[in-house]
Amino acid sequence: MRSDEIRNKAAIKEIHARYPYYHNVPERGLEIEGRPALTQIDPDKIGEYVLMTVRDPLCAYRADPAEYIAGLMEHSELVGKSGMFTTYSGWYKGAHISVVSGGSGSPEMELALYDLMEYTDASTFIRVGGSGGIGSSVEPGDVVIASGVVRDEGMTKAYIDAAYPAASHYEVVLALIEGAEKVANPYHVGVTLSVDSDFLGGGRPSVGGYMQPWNIEKAGIYERAGVLNGDRESAAIVTLSSLFGRRGGSVCSVADNLVTGKKFTAGAGHDTAIRIALEGCAALHEMDMQKNTSGKRYWNRTLNRS
Repeated sequence: MRSDEIRNKAAIKEIHARYPYYHNVPERGLEIEGRPALTQIDPDKIGEYVLMTVRDPLCAYRADPAEYIAGLMEHSELVGKSGMFTTYSGWYKGAHISVVSGGSGSPEMELALYDLMEYTDASTFIRVGGSGGIGSSVEPGDVVIASGVVRDEGMTKAYIDAAYPAASHYEVVLALIEGAEKVANPYHVGVTLSVDSDFLGGGRPSVGGYMQPWNIEKAGIYERAGVLNGDRESAAIVTLSSLFGRRGGSVCSVADNLVTGKKFTAGAGHDTAIRIALEGCAALHEMDMQKNTSGKRYWNRTLNRS
């Protein structure tokens, strides 16, 4: 189990020895009837690739997102349901995929990721969701594949200093690009901004038009820096995946653009983002099989020639 590899590191054991409350906390976290409490997943039924979604009305889902995406896969089944999260597993072009739905924001993602990373050996976690455009070239209905994420939220800073990069795993980025080429929808590859405050944190006015001087330049600062879009979850998924030996990435639809003034359309491009995520998982599955066959740890394009 990958979580046991972390637990057995000498540096982690040394920290535990200094922590007076270590034995007051269940080592693998809280459980309900033998299952991890927060998601109540059956760990044995979680796939190699996990899609993390949000019950987001702006994405115009026609059902719970986990249930909806499960309907696009084969042999799908409900493998976990709690008051916070719903999890399905199924198969898509040979890839064993789980999809989790829950609330929004980095703190909510942390809860689901804890259960999934503590209790399973799933290798890959991908954020699939909606976002707002920041880059001037990004249109509503486009899709953004994150090469990296600005950690302008608070949860991940509890794990590691802000200087630690939230870099998407290169294999995930390549696989999502392959998926986007198959789907043939306008897409971009670049940096995503993750915030806690969806309004002022992203440079949008709050109640009554409330803003402070430091909010006014937010969107302009990031647009000048080449940031393409903003969401609330990508930083959590990419950062924790990197910290705990997984592959992380993000693919988001764009519903509007604050900088260019392009207006909001609920669900714009979101079915496309889902299809790209599924095709990306299928591509990752092929890449992983090529690595296993060749005995290589990292995928490169020469492997598909053997």
